[in-house]
Parts: sequence; C-alpha cells; structure tokens
Amino acid sequence: MQQTISPAGLRRAGSAAALSLAALLAGCAGLQQQSGQPVAAAAPAYRDSINVGGRISVQYEQNGNPQSLHGSFLWNQTPKQIDLEMFSPLGQTVATINVKPGIATLMQSGRAPQVAPDVDELAAQSLGWPLPVSGMRQWLQGTGTDAAGKRFTAKPGEDYAGFTTKDGWRVVYANWQVDPDSGETRPKRIDMTRDTEQAGKVAIRIAVDSWKQP
Repeated sequence: MQQTISPAGLRRAGSAAALSLAALLAGCAGLQQQSGQPVAAAAPAYRDSINVGGRISVQYEQNGNPQSLHGSFLWNQTPKQIDLEMFSPLGQTVATINVKPGIATLMQSGRAPQVAPDVDELAAQSLGWPLPVSGMRQWLQGTGTDAAGKRFTAKPGEDYAGFTTKDGWRVVYANWQVDPDSGETRPKRIDMTRDTEQAGKVAIRIAVDSWKQP
C-alpha cells in the first residue's frame, strides 16, 4: 500500500535513509575520471525515450561531517515516465524511483513506498541529499535550461564549461563518447554541484557506460 507522506515525515525518513545509504556505500572507491579530449562533433538530437546505465558518485555533508556514496544506476525514460534504480557497489538495490505526471514514488527495501508530488523534494528528504531527477531528464542528453530560462545544448569539441540552473545546480560536461552503433557523440561524464542548506556542498558525478534507444 502506498503512503503519502507529509514534509515532516519526509524529513524523518531522510535521516534513516541517509544512515542506510552510508552503511551500504561509504568508503567504496570513487569513479575514475575519464581521460582524452572532447570529440569534435555535434551532440545528438534530444530523445524522449532512452535507457542509460552507468556509475554515480555523491559527496555531501551530514551534520557537518563529509559523506561519500558510490554505486551504479539504471535510468529508463519514456515521454510520460522515469524509472531510476540505484545500486550499491555490491549490486544491492539502494533505492528505486518512479516518476509519472503529478506523482513520484520512492521505494527502499524494508520500507513502505513513499509518495509525493515533487520527485526532487521526495528524493532530497528520503535520501538525505538532493538528487535532481527532473533535471537529469535533459542533462543526461547534454541539454538543459539555465538560470535565465535560456535553453542550452552542450557541443563536444567546443570550450564549453556548462551552465547553472535556476535552482542552483552547476552542470558541467567533463567528457564525451561516441556511440559505436549510431556514431553519435553523447555525454560520458557529467558533474553536478550545488550548495545546499540540507547537505552542504553536494557534488554528484555521473559516468555513462551504456546508452540505448528503445
């Protein structure tokens, strides 16, 4: 049975979830920085449906103490739905997030599903650190909207540092890769940083290992 939770309930759930995540993931090796120069090619067109797999590294603070999480993820996206699964380095499911119009559900082992209208708020309170799921729908494909409302599309091969969003995320495309099947150039490593009251300076690094278009 799904349970709709209040903001206070979200905060209580966040503390327990953060401890569980830290026990599973803290102390594991970080992601390796990709080497090489960006490929001189245009980024591919935006696609509404994609399946992406890769690794994720998160640095944040809890009660003023540095925390470090590492693991892997699977991202399945359609025009009306997002399914995100996050795993520990040993392959254990840490959290599953489902997003549909007007409702987001977050599930963790041994706990009732948590439901809220806003997926980013739900993730932040449940995990103990902000995970910008709504923005990643665009950022994984090298595009997004900056603080002024201007649409940005990153282009490999150019001196492109990234952009800052309206809610304070700094998104930087650190490396690119060429899809061996389509020949298209896609983001390989994405660095996302944001200063928060909840978890101090949050730094999320994503390395994309697989990409499929259904």
